[in-house]
Amino acid sequence: MAQPPLSQQIRRLEEELGVQLLHRTKRRVQLTEPGRAFLDEARVTLAQLNHAIEVARRASRGEFGRLAIGFLGSATYNLLPAFLKVFRDRFPGVEIELHEMKTSELIQSLRQRRVHAGLLRLPVRDDLLSFEPILEETLVVALPEHHPLAEKQHIAFGDLAGEAFLLPPRQLAPGFYDQVAGLCRRAGFSLRVGAEASQLQTILNLVAAGMGVALVAESVTQMGGHGVVFKRLPEPAPTIEIAVAWCRDDPSEILHAFLQVVRETVHQGALMK
Repeated sequence: MAQPPLSQQIRRLEEELGVQLLHRTKRRVQLTEPGRAFLDEARVTLAQLNHAIEVARRASRGEFGRLAIGFLGSATYNLLPAFLKVFRDRFPGVEIELHEMKTSELIQSLRQRRVHAGLLRLPVRDDLLSFEPILEETLVVALPEHHPLAEKQHIAFGDLAGEAFLLPPRQLAPGFYDQVAGLCRRAGFSLRVGAEASQLQTILNLVAAGMGVALVAESVTQMGGHGVVFKRLPEPAPTIEIAVAWCRDDPSEILHAFLQVVRETVHQGALMK
């Protein structure tokens, strides 16, 4: 900027502030005490502005802010830790909130934008949400350790006829509940529910107590469980499909950064099978 316009702007600033910022003589121009104080504060303000600009840019790249994830308890055994490890390494400035929920609660939280993404079991239908399958897991049978079938090397689903099944309530996991009922029908018998429980650990405890049998994802076998044995079913064994879900019109850059991490992790085969 040329000298005359600069001098004019400084004079206008002095008039606006009501103080003299510069002491002018024919030989030199120097800051007054009010001028030095104003300069120090102006530098702080500019630094804060630059910081605000950088924060905004980082947020636009999904590098800064908050990410809320809802999940089913069973998703924690191999899925969520794999995703979070990569995401935290790549986006350390993002605050992560984790919320364990039932399927129905998770769907409602996604619709109401209380969580950005969710890990859940398919099938689920909702026109407001997008679903991307990420893992298919084999179902195994959880039996009390002293159950007659626990001694057999191989069991078929038909061997479970007459058994009481332990399940989450249908309103909490309708897809899984209907899947188990369908497996029973195809094996030639009707589903008999022994008890319903919302927590997987509670279901395993009931199995150990001899209250019935349960179908669980193969990854659950990693938990072990005193008094419980797990048996595979013959091929083609029934499976469950896990998906990541999100509100289809959510513009959050952090959400899309997380989805990219999920896709890369799945593509690289970093999930335990």
